[in-house]
Amino acid sequence: MKEITPKDLKTMQAADEDFILIDVREESEKAVADIGGILIPLSTLPMNLPEADKNQKIIVYCKSGGRSGKATEYLEQVAGFTNVHNLKGGILAWSDQVDPSVKKY
Repeated sequence: MKEITPKDLKTMQAADEDFILIDVREESEKAVADIGGILIPLSTLPMNLPEADKNQKIIVYCKSGGRSGKATEYLEQVAGFTNVHNLKGGILAWSDQVDPSVKKY
C-alpha cells in the first residue's frame, strides 16, 4: 500500500496538484475535525466509488490510518484504481505535523 505523509499532502494542496481527497470517517467525526475532501464513510465506499479515471491520484484518510488503509486496499484490489495513497497517521498526524488547530478526538 502506498502512503503519503501529512506534510507531503499539504505541499500538494499548496501547489494545487490534481488529486481526489477522500475522508472515510463518519459524518459526526468530520463535524469535529475536517481537512477537506469528499466524505465517503468506509461502510458506504462500495456503493459510492469516486467517479474518476482509474489512474487519477486518490488520497484517502481517516482518524489514524486504519480505516483509510482498508479503503485504499479496496480501491486498489477490488475497484481497480491504480494511484491510491493512504494518509499516514490520518487526521491525528495532520494535527501533529501540519495544523495543530485541527482538533484531536
